[in-house]
Formats: sequence, structure tokens, C-alpha cells
Amino acid sequence: MGACFRSRPTTRISSSTSMPFRWGPRSVPCRCWRCSRTRTGGIPPERSVEANTSRENVMTETDLSRRAVLALGAAGTVLAPTLVRGQQITMRPNEDGPYDLVLAGGRVIDPESGFDAVRNVGLKGGRIAAISDVRLDGSETLDAAEMIVAPGFIDLHAHGQQLPAAWVQAFDGVTTALELESGLLPISRYYDLTAAEGRPINYGASVAWTYARISEKEGIEPDGTLQWFQQAFALNTWQNTLATPEELERILDRVEGGLRDGGIGIGINAGYAPGYGRKEYHELARLAARHEVPTFTHVRYISVIEPLSAFEALEELVALAAATGAHMHVCHLNSSAGRDVEICAELLKGAQDRGLPISVEAYPYGAGSSAVGAELYRGNWLERWGAPDASSLELNGVPLTQAKIDELQAAEPGAVVVMHFLRPDDDAEDRRLLDRSVLFPGAAIASDGMPWSLGASLVEGDVWPLPDGAFAHPRSAGCYARFISGWVRERKAIPLVDALAKTSLIPAQILEASTPQMKTKGRLQVGALPTSSSSISPR
Repeated sequence: MGACFRSRPTTRISSSTSMPFRWGPRSVPCRCWRCSRTRTGGIPPERSVEANTSRENVMTETDLSRRAVLALGAAGTVLAPTLVRGQQITMRPNEDGPYDLVLAGGRVIDPESGFDAVRNVGLKGGRIAAISDVRLDGSETLDAAEMIVAPGFIDLHAHGQQLPAAWVQAFDGVTTALELESGLLPISRYYDLTAAEGRPINYGASVAWTYARISEKEGIEPDGTLQWFQQAFALNTWQNTLATPEELERILDRVEGGLRDGGIGIGINAGYAPGYGRKEYHELARLAARHEVPTFTHVRYISVIEPLSAFEALEELVALAAATGAHMHVCHLNSSAGRDVEICAELLKGAQDRGLPISVEAYPYGAGSSAVGAELYRGNWLERWGAPDASSLELNGVPLTQAKIDELQAAEPGAVVVMHFLRPDDDAEDRRLLDRSVLFPGAAIASDGMPWSLGASLVEGDVWPLPDGAFAHPRSAGCYARFISGWVRERKAIPLVDALAKTSLIPAQILEASTPQMKTKGRLQVGALPTSSSSISPR
């Protein structure tokens, strides 16, 4: 069971600027009300992730078949320098006790150094103060025997930003859930609404390009919520028309304003507005490069047929990384590439090998989820997906007919559906194709978790447990347990320490140059903060 954080305050982790693929440490002082230091260069000191403040931000007993993971929100380490990926990591010595909390006798794994041994972990003042093979004395001791003590999972792609969704993810070992693919706007309103309601885990969002586009194309103001975006699927202009020069200028102004308000990069949900012009995407990449923040792209096309294929859409992304120097992050390679994953993966790996700043994520399922009114499910959508028939699309677990899809698109275009593009549990070839994404070298695991729905409405507010009949894609509840149990324990397709790198370290590394607090996340090392003790945002 997860520790209860309901009454704990939250804090803002701010970011600075720098390209994410310069992996070495960068000395960028923090500008925050806590330490009153000023950052050199870059714009938004307030770009942020919201962070829970209690030392009890420790996930206990995420049960993985008689073994559990204690997921700490940041990190601790062993006591000697370690060479990792060609760089020496200097380990800090243990601090003296007594400690506030001791995790006794767990299997401690740090994916950065590769440390993997039974140890005792001491926390003091909200920090990991000791990792030792001798007994540690603390005010409170938690028996971690036969458990794994690991960094908390960092989810780069979590659409479920409602409180109930955060609770569900907490039980899956997630300690940070970020809405980066779609993003939100206005960012300040999103942070204010979320802070007022409270969260059991850390949170944050990118700036939503689609929200800015909808606002300029349709003349309606965004309100910082996902529901607003769902309702916009009843409108078509924002999805299918080019922006005029004047509209593009205003779209870029809105996005840049969101970066100043604390957005963690730019969310480019291109697949939901495929009618944009190439110049518009280029300008977004230039904006990201200028601010030295990542872009997070759901590529323009999800299709196995040409023209307008997924391969073509990924080529567009690769070209912008090369031309602008912007860090271009590919969201859910598994669903973006589908059955064309082999050639798409080769394209991305080739670009990375030649030094382009491109990062990748995937989730361990062969089914996606989005609004039924999206362009993804219109026209010759079955041919583009390579799907056999309309029953590949489901609503609340029930396969649909084309007639029912047409009805939903007319009456409830924001209804969330599930699309089966692979059947990895039933077909060996589909399993191999999914592995190509999930095991892509250096790729993060990210859930693409959805909000929970009850009928046509989202489950919102301080609701726990979930009401009977609530529904979401299974990745919203079990993404990380499925990955570790399926790929590590059952199939032994990847070692546990490498799997934990995909769930914790790599997501932190993708963000750490533009969000320096991430340099202490995704690791389990002495001196790091499992949680923050105060707000770091001047907002």
C-alpha cells in the first residue's frame, strides 16, 4: 500500500535552461524564494514540477509478486566513486545518525551507479542521509526485508491530472506524474487549481500548443483543464486549417507566455491538429531551442501507408532537431509507429547516433486511448492503422462498430476510447513489435495514463476510492507493474537495474538540463532529496 500523503503540502520545483543531451553537470544556481539566488541566463526561473514535501513520500509495497518496491521520490548512494557511462560519479559519505526514518534490510538499487545490494537507508531532514550495511538507528524504522528500495517512477506522460488518477498512479509506484505530451494552458491556472486541491505525488505540465491553437482558431479561451480540450473536439477548424501569419504570431506568444509561467517545455499534440503547416512546427522548435526546453511531440500522422505515414511524421521531427538544435522528444513510439516500428526505430536510432537531440518513450501495451472525435479515427482510419475492422476500437471495454463510432463522433466527440493497434498478449509477432519500442535503447517508460471516467464524465475532486464503474485504459493503473512483472520477472527481457533506469533515471535525465532539480531524481544516492522541503517557485 502507498503511504498517505493527502494532508501533505506540495512545493514547486523550478527549472532553468540548457540542452537536455549535455549529460554532464551544469552549474546553474536556482532562483527561488527559498534560497534567494538568481539564475544566470535563460528565462523562466519558475518552470516547474510540483513536489510533495514530506519525507513520507516513499511508496511502500507496490506488490510485484511476493516482492515489493519502495519507491523513493529521489535518491541515495554508495560510498565510493563509480564510473557510469564514461563519467565518474562521486559518492557522498554517510551522515551521522540518528535518523528520522530508516528503511531496514531492503534490496537497494541505484540505476545510475548500478549499485544493487541489501542495505539500510537512513533519511534525515527530508534527505537520504545514509546507505549502509550496518544497523542504523532512527525515530521510525520500516522493515524493508524482501522488498526493493528504488527511486520513484517518473511518468513523463500522464494525462490523468485529476486527484483520483494521481492516487491510482501512486499505487503503481509513480512519485512524479507530468502532463508533457498534450500540456495545459494557462499553466498558472493549472498549477493554482492543482495546488488548491492537493496531490499525493509530484506534478507538472508543459505548455499546450493545441490549446493556444484552439484559442486562436476558434475564439475560445482555455481554462487549464483537460475537459476543455475534450470539448474542443466538437470543433474542426483548429484541427484542419493552416494558421495565418497573424494567428501564428499569437499562438507563439501564448506558448511563450506559458513557458514564462512555469511550463516544462512545449507539448506538441500534432496528431490531433494535423492540418498545421510545416512552418508552424518549425517556429515551435525554434522557440523551444531559444528557451532551451524540450518539445514533446505526438507526431502528425499515425499511419502505415504512404503518403502521410508515421515514418514521414518522424522524419519531420528529426529534420527539426537537426535544423534548430531543439530537443525533440518522441511520445509513445509504440502507438506512433504501430506496425511500422522497425523502420521508425531505425530512423530515430540513426539520428541519435549522429548526435541529434532526440529522446524517446513508450508504454508496455498494444492499445492506445484518446478522444473518439480525433482525426485519428476519421476517414480511412482502419487502413491507416493497419487494423482489421472497427472492433479494434472500444468504449468502456466494449468493441465498437463503425456505425457506433459515427454516432459517438457526432454526439460525444470527447468520449475516451481504446484502440488496439497490436495484440501482444495473443500474437508473438505483435509482442516482438512492441518490444522494439519498449526496449528501444535509452527510451523511457511513460504511461500515457488517462483520466478516469464514469459514463461520459470525468471522475474529479477528492474522490477515493474510485466509484464503481469508473473506467480508464489499464495503463492508467498498472503501466509500471506490467513492465516490471512482464519484461523483468516473467520474460527476463531486461535486467531489473536497467528497467529501473527506464522508469526513473532516464526520465529524469531527459528533463534535468532544463529542470535541474531532476539531477537528484531517479537516483538512490546519499545527499539527494526524496522530497523537497519548501516551495522553490517565486510565483
